[in-house]
Amino acid sequence: METIDNNTQLLQIRDLKLHFRTQRGVVQAVDGVNFDLPRNRAVVVIGESGCGKSSLAKSILRLLPRNVHSYTGEVNLNGQNIMALSDERFRKEIRWSKISMVPQAAMNALNPVMRIGDQVAEPVMLHLGLTKQEALQSALRMFAMVGIPADFLHRYAFELSGGMRQRAAIAMALVTLPDLVILDEPTSALDVLTQANIMNLLKRVKNELETSFILITHDIATSSELADDVAVMYAGQIVEVNNAASFFNEPLHPYSKKLMASVPKLRGKGELDFIVGQPPSLLNPPTGCRFADRCPARFERCSEEPPLISIGEQKVKCWLHV
Repeated sequence: METIDNNTQLLQIRDLKLHFRTQRGVVQAVDGVNFDLPRNRAVVVIGESGCGKSSLAKSILRLLPRNVHSYTGEVNLNGQNIMALSDERFRKEIRWSKISMVPQAAMNALNPVMRIGDQVAEPVMLHLGLTKQEALQSALRMFAMVGIPADFLHRYAFELSGGMRQRAAIAMALVTLPDLVILDEPTSALDVLTQANIMNLLKRVKNELETSFILITHDIATSSELADDVAVMYAGQIVEVNNAASFFNEPLHPYSKKLMASVPKLRGKGELDFIVGQPPSLLNPPTGCRFADRCPARFERCSEEPPLISIGEQKVKCWLHV
């Protein structure tokens, strides 16, 4: 079994699978995912809609629906395989105290009949055992950290702007000082200026609290502000893991190259590219390389499934790099 380096790796995911039962068959939403997250780093997970990004987040936090068909693999946090914990131990020891999440729609994540301060204080009371007064003081300190005025402690979610609601959701995720925060589209439905403010806030939190982030997003341009590493997901699998500087300059996987070529650039000439065809169905994904039918570099060996190949610190799931 592979040795876990507690000094450098916060999170190590090995062969993680999450499949769902549906009336049409089994959906392979997360299918053999492998990647590492060092301490005090931010990895951005990008890919087309329906590729399994949000399901990956839910599988790490074990927020599973009732129609789970199979849920297997290893999720090692600080060297401990948290997949082996019972649901009760995971809820008490891991979820929100060591790994928390900022969901996609902040307004839907906030209780409309609870004051914002009470909602941010609640995780501290439940997981750290603080009194309500102590928890409210923790909430106030976190308000100051994320840029929410102290008098918002007694307001309701509908009284806050979209940007402030997003800050409140971030404060709720950070108030227990977890090792890892998963952010699912934290800037969606926000205006450009508010998006920039939220990303600057996350960068400051990462540096000051030494928190690690998994950022799930479609917005490649915005994510580049926070990313230390980039993981590219396609059809339920991670097909490339690269450091941000290398990825944004020269991605390795043909899918990554097409994805980056479709992003408008402020400088430089050239037409935007696109990816032909449709993503494969996760009900019955193709054998071999899952991108092969849409890949301009396809050749005979692509009928076999490629391994996740290491090239120095970079990893890519493509036969072109063997």
